[in-house]
Amino acid sequence: MNGATKNVADGEAATSALAPHDLDAMLTAAGVTDVAGVAAATPGQRCGAIAIVGKPNVGKSTLLNALVGQKISITSRKAQTTRHRITGICTRAQTQFVFVDTPGFQTRHANALNKSLNKAVVGALGDVSLILFVVEAGNFTLADAKVLSLFKPGVATLLLANKLDLVPRRADIAPWLQSMQERHPFAEFVPMSAKNQGDIERLFGICARYLPEQAWWYAPHELTDRSEKFLASETVREKLFRFTGDELPYTSTVLIDRFGQELSRQHKRLVKIAATIVVERDSHKMMVIGDKGERLKRIGTEARQELEKQLDAKVFLELWVKVRSGWADDQARVRSFGYE
Repeated sequence: MNGATKNVADGEAATSALAPHDLDAMLTAAGVTDVAGVAAATPGQRCGAIAIVGKPNVGKSTLLNALVGQKISITSRKAQTTRHRITGICTRAQTQFVFVDTPGFQTRHANALNKSLNKAVVGALGDVSLILFVVEAGNFTLADAKVLSLFKPGVATLLLANKLDLVPRRADIAPWLQSMQERHPFAEFVPMSAKNQGDIERLFGICARYLPEQAWWYAPHELTDRSEKFLASETVREKLFRFTGDELPYTSTVLIDRFGQELSRQHKRLVKIAATIVVERDSHKMMVIGDKGERLKRIGTEARQELEKQLDAKVFLELWVKVRSGWADDQARVRSFGYE
């Protein structure tokens, strides 16, 4: 699993999005009016927390990474990939945006892990200047409604209709937006794709108007309040999910046993990490290890390559797999594993 190779980031093609003037025309035709209603920003320093909230797998982490301009929140097709509140910081001109990515709100499983994740979602809504409610464009489910019911009055909320590039007929969006206006007094509607840089730029302009004039909370160069140790754990967990797909239950997790930096004559920075992948059954352990250890080796190699890019360092990574039956149902163990 050791040895350096160059990490090549996955490219994502830009997708088309609904231009603002097109949206205005469609809303007017549908009878939806007064969706902005926010005064323009005045000169001066602005800063505020912006919660990114929604059901699982609507693109919240992809959106956060796009807003920050660097990968700080892991992504995969598996539900419950994000398990912690992750803060992403972006400072532009006079405005500092403090985005808070939250776990997808869980409605299907009532174990200790999911209760912890839902607590993180509710907690993130307690003290923010703005909420970005992320849904799939043209779609609204009972799970979306459950998340919407958590919002408290008095906090401005934008409806982010994400994955607009997947909508076959843009004309169908207007009546859907009209129905969404009846569900909640959204401050604005933002049809978009988190993969489209033009949409991301437009979203920055919209969000800035809702942030109060106050001093910045972080230094201009900071991107997240999370430690490198945390990022290492998340990176391994992402590769674990990607290389096991739907075979491995969502309750698997990763613990960092050792994270240290050592002096090196060959490398400007040398980081050594030992991590444990925790699963609930012996059969899951064999699944992670794979035939002759090949799957575990691949997980480790991919994680190490990405960490070398993130940490700008030579990384040595050791991975172990252990069985801890029923940990996701044990509140004390959930807490000991670092969940709120």
